[in-house]
Amino acid sequence: MNGSLGTPLITTELAADEAGVTTATIRKWVQRGHLRSAGSQGRRRLFRLEDVFAAERTTYRARSHDH
Repeated sequence: MNGSLGTPLITTELAADEAGVTTATIRKWVQRGHLRSAGSQGRRRLFRLEDVFAAERTTYRARSHDH
């Protein structure tokens, strides 16, 4: 499935695999506003891979400033 401008959209499971985190972490990023879904397929949320990586960078940067 493709989003705007032909950007491929990926499932929560694939997003988690690509970012090296769990699906629970992806859902947490969405709840905290770090990541927005770019579409849906039935009840499944779909994400742009670049948004997943941006959320990963944001959350890890924030965590490194906490220490």
